Amino acid sequence: MLDTFLFQFTSLFTMINPIAAVPIYIALTEAMAPKAARWVAMRAAITACIALCVFALVGEAIFSFFNISVNGLRVAGGILFFVMGFEMLRGRTVPKRVDGETESDFGSDVAVTPIGIPMVAGPGAITMVILFIQESPATSNTISLFAAIIAVCILTAFVLATGRQLMAKLGRSGSKILMRLMGLIVMLIAVEFFFAGIKPYIIDIARAI
Repeated sequence: MLDTFLFQFTSLFTMINPIAAVPIYIALTEAMAPKAARWVAMRAAITACIALCVFALVGEAIFSFFNISVNGLRVAGGILFFVMGFEMLRGRTVPKRVDGETESDFGSDVAVTPIGIPMVAGPGAITMVILFIQESPATSNTISLFAAIIAVCILTAFVLATGRQLMAKLGRSGSKILMRLMGLIVMLIAVEFFFAGIKPYIIDIARAI
């Protein structure tokens, strides 16, 4: 069981790659107090954990019921990330707080989307947990998978919070430079997401012609 857990943990951590979520997290929490920013990191990790656990249990049934595929999630996530990366490249933080919205409400919104889903619990991670749960009906496999999901999400919260602290040490000028650089990175991630998702559709269309 330990070997299974280690394999699932390393595979999930590599697939989720919480470092890739740091740019968006930093951009969205730049104006927040440190305590509020840490709460966003925790909330995002909890959201991702719940999402992955749910998809591990009923993900295949949900996708089949609505007749959707993981590739559709990749395309939607790619578009969302590209818009956010473009705004970050221009020195803007998106989404923005609307008039009358409290910092707590704003933090709750961005922790769920886009940080928790689909940045942390993205198409790749969702697909992976569905495949893991299908590999073996044994109870030990299920337990190790849920343990791996929880462990990865805890580590993800730590990585996000550490990234926010790094931004604070850079100062205002350094933060602006880093935000634009991260905006470019997010746009590149978005392109990869988009074309990875749309490629199967193009192949299907080409075969049908």
